[in-house]
Amino acid sequence: MSEGEWSAFGPGKVILLGEHGVVYGYPALAAAISRGVHAVAVPARATRLERPQGLSRAQQNALTRAFAAASKKAKPPHVSVRISSDLPLSMGLGSSAAVSVAVARVLLQARSGAPASAEAVRSLALVMEKEFHGTPSGVDHTTSAMSAMIRYARGRATEVVSPKPVKVLVAMSGARSATRATVAALKDRRARWRPRYQRLFEQIGRLVDDGVALVKRGDLEGLGDVMTMNQGLLAALGLSSEPIESMVYRLRDLGALGAKLTGAGGDGGAVIGLFLEPEPALVRLRRAGVECFASQLAGPRTL
Repeated sequence: MSEGEWSAFGPGKVILLGEHGVVYGYPALAAAISRGVHAVAVPARATRLERPQGLSRAQQNALTRAFAAASKKAKPPHVSVRISSDLPLSMGLGSSAAVSVAVARVLLQARSGAPASAEAVRSLALVMEKEFHGTPSGVDHTTSAMSAMIRYARGRATEVVSPKPVKVLVAMSGARSATRATVAALKDRRARWRPRYQRLFEQIGRLVDDGVALVKRGDLEGLGDVMTMNQGLLAALGLSSEPIESMVYRLRDLGALGAKLTGAGGDGGAVIGLFLEPEPALVRLRRAGVECFASQLAGPRTL
């Protein structure tokens, strides 16, 4: 990085346990992943964003609004910001939050000349996330800003530390419908049959706290079992589909301790499998043409 140039990274995220419940005040266990969004800022005559290629018109407009809102709040010196990503878009991996965190970090760094605190990044990233999603749950950009595994509920986040490496394989099960449509359909079903759906959310909330305790103990087999149970409850909520279920079983057949969807779910998206060592399964899936990657979420790093 040359003098007068600033760079930052915003990681994507996976939800190990607790999708959708965070909207209704229940906890989630989430973690930052190794892939995400890079942002680079250089001095310029006016503050502007170089938008990446491949975005739809709606995505371009949302990104332009979000960047303008963040720039107005951060008040950095005039910079030109360029972003790049190795994160699959619209797959439930927190791509908009990763953009928000990367941009927030680089704007704040350009303003002060030093890396910003996670809380400052989280606050500015929220400004962008509101432009993307209206009323975001907060779990995505908080996980990205903290760059850790966290328990998140009602706007509060606590880091979850593991004595063992927690590794996942992330596999794409096909394109999915918009998060907004999936969330709206679930909201309608919950309103119609509230007591029944409430019981399911309460059970998922208990699984989240079980999972937090298992991570802290380093009980990966237990965590995998809880993840698989969570997937069954997500299916009961109407959030899974044949492509997702097929990938869940495929990962389990390849040795996953547990597997489930991550993100909104629906007719496709990302599926995660918990592995002691994901590389053999990664090789086999890639040979079969499946888009996938591995990431360590917590615990001591291994060679």
